[in-house]
Amino acid sequence: QVQLVESGGGLVQAGGSLRLSCAASRSRLSNNVMAWYRQAPGTQRELVAAITSGGIIKYADSVRGRLTISRDNGKNTVYLQMNSLKPDDTTVYFCNYLSDGVSGSPFGSWGQGTQVTVSS
Repeated sequence: QVQLVESGGGLVQAGGSLRLSCAASRSRLSNNVMAWYRQAPGTQRELVAAITSGGIIKYADSVRGRLTISRDNGKNTVYLQMNSLKPDDTTVYFCNYLSDGVSGSPFGSWGQGTQVTVSS
């Protein structure tokens, strides 16, 4: 089973930046749609951004213009560059595969996620 390992989270002041990484344990990224999600305690997991192997990208309205998703299939890694961070961005971030394009459903096993905390 392919494992997804998220990293790069941390504590940053409002307006700051972080770069999250999602590494797959086996070479499987190249043909799959990948996505970043986030989930605050007591809420449903929400899609932040998704990217196809051909570079089609979708963003949540709340992050468009501030967060950038990218992928490096050679390194089996997907990234989320987070700029102009806000306290509302504070939560745990996860990555996963999507079925049926950037509006599809996640189907891989969820990893531990990486905590992002933005102080005001």
